[in-house]
Amino acid sequence: MSSASSSSSSVSDSDMPKGDPNKLARPRLGSRKSSGTIIIPRDSLQVELKEEEYDVGDARTMSPRRSSEEIEKMGQDARQALMDQAKALQASLMEIVDRVQVVKSEHEKLEGGNKFLQSYIGELMQTSKITSAGAAKGKAKGKGRTIK
Repeated sequence: MSSASSSSSSVSDSDMPKGDPNKLARPRLGSRKSSGTIIIPRDSLQVELKEEEYDVGDARTMSPRRSSEEIEKMGQDARQALMDQAKALQASLMEIVDRVQVVKSEHEKLEGGNKFLQSYIGELMQTSKITSAGAAKGKAKGKGRTIK
């Protein structure tokens, strides 16, 4: 009862509820203090890190833990898998390079054939112009004569 009387002495009469004189009321908004931030930086001196020891039967100690041998084996397996994958990628890259070389040689061969055909067609066009010009002159002379 003494604690109730000491706590009630620190509260003003205006903070007391109207109905029950022994029950404390919540302070009014203007008189309450901000609780501030509850986030504390890690490097703060107020942070207390406790290294706790747990019993063997405690559920927190039952998480699966790996031994150093298991971790080393997992690391070796991962390295081997990466090496196998790298070899497979290198092999597929070499296949692509070989295919590019084949396509390039086919392209050069077709390009050479294309140039040959262009020059052949150009020569045929020149020949046909000469032949058609000669034939046109012959027809023009033939039209001027009258055959009886």
